[in-house]
Amino acid sequence: MNVLLAAATLVSMLVCLLLIPLGLPGLWLIAVLTLGLTLAGKVSWGVGLGVAGVTALAELAEFLVLKRFGAAFGGSSRAFWGAVLGGMAGLFVGVPIPVVGSVVTAFVGSFLGAGAVTLLETRSLRHSARVGWGILLARSAAVALKVAVAVVVIAVVGVAVL
Repeated sequence: MNVLLAAATLVSMLVCLLLIPLGLPGLWLIAVLTLGLTLAGKVSWGVGLGVAGVTALAELAEFLVLKRFGAAFGGSSRAFWGAVLGGMAGLFVGVPIPVVGSVVTAFVGSFLGAGAVTLLETRSLRHSARVGWGILLARSAAVALKVAVAVVVIAVVGVAVL
């Protein structure tokens, strides 16, 4: 494979890695790039399909982590969706600190979304703060999981490309 193409692909994947904490589909973009390399014949089908499968499993794991942490901290299904919508809203609101501001507000938005829904459901500030904290921990764990998976995928693709 052309060394320049391999370097460009890996740099693109590293940029996609930076999208994951923002709540954007960085891992899916890495999978798409890998499948593109597979279709171009630059990596094997085993690597391409393996990356697609691992990406799907990481997404499922993220969902399960959020649901379990939310439930463990007393959150309802509505609180889970409040966290998802709050995270998206926080991502778009942002603060005037490049990149990091959007990450912080996405996490804060998840906390506030889950907490607000729980507050509406239970009228207990203490319970809503507990659920919000659980969702914040879950979001942190899920992002760490997805970043770890992305790093491994990038390493595997890097080895396969060379």
